[in-house]
Amino acid sequence: MSPVKMFTTAVCPFCVRAKQLLKARGVEHIEEVRIDQLPEERDRMMALTGRRTVPQIFIGDKHVGGCDDLVALDSQGGLLPLLQAN
Repeated sequence: MSPVKMFTTAVCPFCVRAKQLLKARGVEHIEEVRIDQLPEERDRMMALTGRRTVPQIFIGDKHVGGCDDLVALDSQGGLLPLLQAN
């Protein structure tokens, strides 16, 4: 399964929803980068994604986007193949 990395904060309901969806699709480990605990990581996240909001989700080397993007990818049938790619 492809590695999953997510920029998050502790109080973000969209982060919780994204994690729940990923776990429901078989993801056992999500590397979380907590930008509320590591403020310098927000700058890195913004440089990588061009976005300021969380979550920002990466599957392998691909930037999926935020929670709504993840849900849309799943509803279009694209999430599982991306997770299963190596």
